[in-house]
Amino acid sequence: MAETLIYSSSLIYNHWQVYFAATNNGLCFLGTHHSSFDDLEKWCKKQFPNARIIEDRSRLLQYEKELVEYFEGKRNHFSFPFDIRGTKFQMDVWKVLNEIPYGQTKCYSDIAKMIGNPKAVRAVGTAIGRNPLSIVIPCHRVLGKNGTLTGYSGGLDVKEMLLQHEGIPFK
Repeated sequence: MAETLIYSSSLIYNHWQVYFAATNNGLCFLGTHHSSFDDLEKWCKKQFPNARIIEDRSRLLQYEKELVEYFEGKRNHFSFPFDIRGTKFQMDVWKVLNEIPYGQTKCYSDIAKMIGNPKAVRAVGTAIGRNPLSIVIPCHRVLGKNGTLTGYSGGLDVKEMLLQHEGIPFK
């Protein structure tokens, strides 16, 4: 099996901090404030067992540029490709998450209905928690049925910051 090169970097911009990585095919990991380079490395090696991770900011400038534009309020969606791995169910959930427009929200049961499996609300929550591209695949736009702040693998404080950044009201 051929080796997969994964390029990694981190970005601190104003009060935002992210760790991110990409293969030659697209972004494969993005973690926020409560993640670390170790989390990035563990995720990448699990998803790409033959990975070699190289810190190389110059290879990730396209991603960094779009993230900065998002943090500055100049971008409300991302145009770069993804290279993510998951089960069919996870990929279906992540695809639907990626379709939630900037500044809008859905609840877990909405996502379950959108993937054609309305009874899979708990499984949807689990899949959302495994989203490898925090911010970019906007799992922060999923709230409880009554508009309440619910779990977020990146930390509820980060979810709160992202919702405020996008002008999304929550309880």
